[in-house]
This record gives sequence, structure tokens and C-alpha cells, in this order.
Amino acid sequence: MSIEIANESGVGVDETSIVSAARFALDRMGVSPLAELSVLLVELDVMADLHERWMDLPGPTDVMAFPMDELDSARRPDAAGLGPALLGDIVLCPAFAKDQARKAGHGLLDELHLLTVHGVLHLLGYDHAEPAEEREMFTLQNRILGDFRTATAEAERLAVQRDADSKVLGAVGLEDSGPQDQGHPEPTT
Repeated sequence: MSIEIANESGVGVDETSIVSAARFALDRMGVSPLAELSVLLVELDVMADLHERWMDLPGPTDVMAFPMDELDSARRPDAAGLGPALLGDIVLCPAFAKDQARKAGHGLLDELHLLTVHGVLHLLGYDHAEPAEEREMFTLQNRILGDFRTATAEAERLAVQRDADSKVLGAVGLEDSGPQDQGHPEPTT
């Protein structure tokens, strides 16, 4: 799966983590591993211009999703099929999201994860214009975010455990002899 990210917002963020959230959402939705997605982080004035131009609404917003026009509308991008799916672009505005994060009582990165998953769902055809659509989309969004947080916490726990194990092994002279250890071969059983 190809996910390109460009940060033109002037706000330093963990771009790798945003890509991970997008990849997790796409995987969870069963999107082809050949899919392509672009994530762009922009400044307030750029987002305001896009919001006014494409939605005819004044001022900036937190996230916008631009599905590819060439996408076969008869086949959803999360449907099984051959060939790559050009999903489209997600545009995030960290400066706008920062205030939302503060009001919600969590960090900017958590808010950007939420907005990334939200944008992915929009690219896959989900919307929240009607109450039933909103319930479906937000329930799915919350489930994906919860699973992403759980998976991220587990990966971090395992990394800490591996680091602790490596220190113990090193202290007793049984250092990890993986490929990064000057090319020594792995022992075989």
C-alpha cells in the first residue's frame, strides 16, 4: 500500500504515526494492498481556501477528503479486485486540529489520527449528512481508532520488552545476534 505524506503546515507532527493510522484504517476496511493514498498537511489559509473553493463554506476546517474522480464508481475502493486503486487525497490542518484536540482533552496527534481515519472513511464513500449515516460512520471510526490505539500500545509494550530482554542478554553475554549484529549468522537448531 502506497501512502505518501507531505507536511506543508509548519507544524511539527509525527508523520510516520499518521501514515500508520491511515494504513491501519485501510487494512481494517479491507482495501487492496495496491491502493494509493496521499495525505497533505496544510496551513490555515490553504485549508480555508480549499474549504471555500470545494465546499462553498467560509474559513478553514480540520479535514477534507478528495476521492479520485477516475475511480470506477460502480466498484468501491475497498472491494476485492485486481489492480491498484487510486483512493485520493486527505488534507489535514494541524493548526485547526490543535484547538479541537485541546477542547476534546487529548493531544494533537490523537486528533490527527481521528481526522485521518475520518478522511479514509470519506474516501471509501462514508458520509455523515444524515443521522443514520453519521451513526454508521462514527461507530466505524471509533472502532477503528480504538483498535489502532490498542495495536499501537501493544507494539510499544513489545518494543519495551524486547529492549529490556536485549539489555539482560547483553549483561550476561548473550547479546542478540540478529542481522544488525555485524552480519553474524543466526544460530540454527
